Amino acid sequence: MAGLEVPEAGEIYIGENLVFSSEKRVMLPAYRRGVGMVFQSYAIWPHMTVFENVAFPILRGGYKVGKAEVGDRVRKALHLVGLEQFESRPAPLLSGGQQQRVSLARALVYEPRLLLLDEPLSNLDAKLREEMRIELRELINRLKISTLYVTHDQEEALVLSDRIAVMYDGQILQESPPREIYLFPTHPFVAGFVGRANFIEGRVAQQGAELGTGVAATPLGDMVIPLPAHVSVGDRVSIVIRPEDMSVDVDGTPSGPNSFPGRVEYRIFVGNRVQYRIRIGSSVLHSELPARIDLQEDTKVSVRIPTSCIRVLRPQ
Repeated sequence: MAGLEVPEAGEIYIGENLVFSSEKRVMLPAYRRGVGMVFQSYAIWPHMTVFENVAFPILRGGYKVGKAEVGDRVRKALHLVGLEQFESRPAPLLSGGQQQRVSLARALVYEPRLLLLDEPLSNLDAKLREEMRIELRELINRLKISTLYVTHDQEEALVLSDRIAVMYDGQILQESPPREIYLFPTHPFVAGFVGRANFIEGRVAQQGAELGTGVAATPLGDMVIPLPAHVSVGDRVSIVIRPEDMSVDVDGTPSGPNSFPGRVEYRIFVGNRVQYRIRIGSSVLHSELPARIDLQEDTKVSVRIPTSCIRVLRPQ
């Protein structure tokens, strides 16, 4: 998309403009694609001031812009990222967060039609990264600029995006809004990569008592599951359960469908919640509960898995 690599085949359009075609032998160079890009390393030039860093794409990119307009554009870009008071500061005197903002202003200064971001927040500390996610989301929405954001951070993707494309081995496995990606994954890799998930392998033994459900034989025991149209009795299935969707009761005994006796093997306190590893027979499930629920290791519990929270996929 940026024009930094030559694809083996296919075509790339930015808007209605063809920027690459293997068949037509078109390969538009990066500087003619009208895109802004922020790299993971920021690439701030240490021998320049903030103003000079941001002005560089206009001055060296072949744009016919007068000196006064260059100044106006640079100051506008710095205002967008909250650095209007730093234009004369030498780049080495900037903090990590300020360098990230300079890099973003430099990508926006010539008003690109597409913004490319390559993990721009990965070098920031956790607190600043969380703040910058919100700032970046608000800025992109305000400018109404199409943005392609590459990240391995699942939470970052969920916070920033309108749509997420999950790739594996060069293939897009699912491309959907964030909520759909998380709640309704269509591939086991997507379910396991975006958020935490329990996977239980089973086989559909029979139709369920309620329409649209089935009963699957699993290592936990029989489970009532949703039965998608593409799944039939006798099919092997991969049952996906999010840790936060499991109900864990320390006092009760298993009753009703999808209720199983278990034992707490391990617990991890992570602030507002506690992550548990619960053994049920020969299987282990991971549960996540509010911090106010304090289960000790080796506690016997009853685990209930609501059918409505189960996602049924074909095993890979």
